[in-house]
Amino acid sequence: MKAAIFEKAGQPLVIDDVDIVDPRAGEVMVRTVCSGVCHSDLHFVDGLWPLPMDAILGHEAAGVVEKIGDGVSYVKPGDKVIMSFKPFCGKCYFCMRGQGHLCNDPMIGASAAGRLTRRGKPVLQMANVGSFAEYMVTHESGVVKVPDEMPMAEAALVGCGVMTGVGAALYTAKVPGGAITAVIGCGGIGLNVIQGCRLAGASRIIAIDVVPGKLDMARKFGATDTINAKETDAVARVVEMTGGLGVEFAFEAIGNTNAARQAFDMIRSGGTACIVGMMPLGSEISVPGPAFLAEKKMIGCMYGSTNFREHMPKLVDLFLSGRLDLSNLVSQRMGLEDVNHAFALMKSGTVARSVLDFGD
Repeated sequence: MKAAIFEKAGQPLVIDDVDIVDPRAGEVMVRTVCSGVCHSDLHFVDGLWPLPMDAILGHEAAGVVEKIGDGVSYVKPGDKVIMSFKPFCGKCYFCMRGQGHLCNDPMIGASAAGRLTRRGKPVLQMANVGSFAEYMVTHESGVVKVPDEMPMAEAALVGCGVMTGVGAALYTAKVPGGAITAVIGCGGIGLNVIQGCRLAGASRIIAIDVVPGKLDMARKFGATDTINAKETDAVARVVEMTGGLGVEFAFEAIGNTNAARQAFDMIRSGGTACIVGMMPLGSEISVPGPAFLAEKKMIGCMYGSTNFREHMPKLVDLFLSGRLDLSNLVSQRMGLEDVNHAFALMKSGTVARSVLDFGD
């Protein structure tokens, strides 16, 4: 099969042939139809997170089940599915307490290192997905079925950006109706945090970015106010806009330690700063200790704290009923050979999400 190979940080991905195993017991082979190009992939391309090379990136995808291994009962060939980059074992401490998104079964990670080869040498499959390729093999617990009427580009985005962003508001922070919120970073994740706050019934959603085009998109997805952080002090402006109190919930959706500190500084006493962005490995966030006496809180977010088998279908239903905008997230469609251009567009800040389209 054709795949885009990550060989070295800071260099373009290379299109080449890769061999993939047939699904083993409990596994599913999926033919890739669409794959989003996510900022988390860029972290590895830019070397902010180390990854053993060679590897196939891509973790936000949808496709059609091609083959199933022994014992698989949840799906059959021909089913349309969304991939999850957090397959769950169902037996570990986290799974047993309903937190499958935190599953840490080492065997799941080990499987991702044994499914792909390139000229006889192992190739790592990123996050048990590796969607920058024509086919993917994953655990049965790494897919969720979607109805036939669900378009595949939109379905792919549910697999990461939508689940993480909407989930951060609804399930991680648990934004209540009428809340005053702020979102720092209006890329693919931030736009979906905005949508999550809107679905939760937030009375005010203040979008913050340095790119005017992203702020325009933020309004389309539900932001009530915008701040260009290149033109003004975002924290001071948020405090001013909220009568000197600050917001109740602030979300960092970039993966930047300075933005995380801003999120903490712009919440009011008793408020919550939710860190959604993927911070560079080894980075640290510094906040003033005395602020915790005012019951300020800073919380992390993995996959929007979602149970994906429950919440992905709900997000699909919200889209199909017209209450969740996924189509306007799809800024560009391109082929696998254009993956490096997709990363360049992401860096330019001109797209919400580029989607690699492998065809039906």
